[in-house]
Amino acid sequence: MNIVLMGPPGAGKGTQADVMARNLFVPHISTGDIFRANIKAGTELGQLANQYISKGDLVPDEVTMGMIKDRLAEDDCAKGFILDGLPRTIGQADALEAILAEQGKKLDKVVNIDVPADLLITRLSGRRVCRNCSQTYHLENNPPTEPGRCDECGGELYQRADDSEETIKNRLDVYTEQSAPLIAYYEQKGLLLSINGNQSINKVLTDIGKGLGQSW
Repeated sequence: MNIVLMGPPGAGKGTQADVMARNLFVPHISTGDIFRANIKAGTELGQLANQYISKGDLVPDEVTMGMIKDRLAEDDCAKGFILDGLPRTIGQADALEAILAEQGKKLDKVVNIDVPADLLITRLSGRRVCRNCSQTYHLENNPPTEPGRCDECGGELYQRADDSEETIKNRLDVYTEQSAPLIAYYEQKGLLLSINGNQSINKVLTDIGKGLGQSW
């Protein structure tokens, strides 16, 4: 089963994708992981991407999609994949469709985890990370035993710069602007499966399974 997973920052895409991948026996492909793997391996595309990243510039679509094409051609994608973090634009969606067609594949479903913006702000702005061991906490949902201190190592907990409320609002605005056309694009193709993300992790997973015809 070939799946694209969409959702705003803080919607829980990574958590759901990992469980879905284990149940479907397909790889969870994160665009961030692909960038890091190519850069670490020193591939031609990785070196090219790093030239842009090191200067703080956006990596051109042709480079990004080139890495995606190579990844989807690997043996572990023969029975499917869960693609997380791409496409972000209509242009990338068209390019992905062309890549899959070239490889004799097609998308089966685009799962969109929908969560209200105010809830996402609460989720993300309450996150705290240990400076020492990187253990993650949440002030409301998963607080440390001792305020400001990591349960694992006693390290100081801090709020990442991209978890500040102002930054989160900006990230959500950018996501909404980018995702609205994509949601319409995939809805028109009959591929969109929208899921209420304002539920427990297990309930979201169950609803995704029902939408995909899976019982897990």
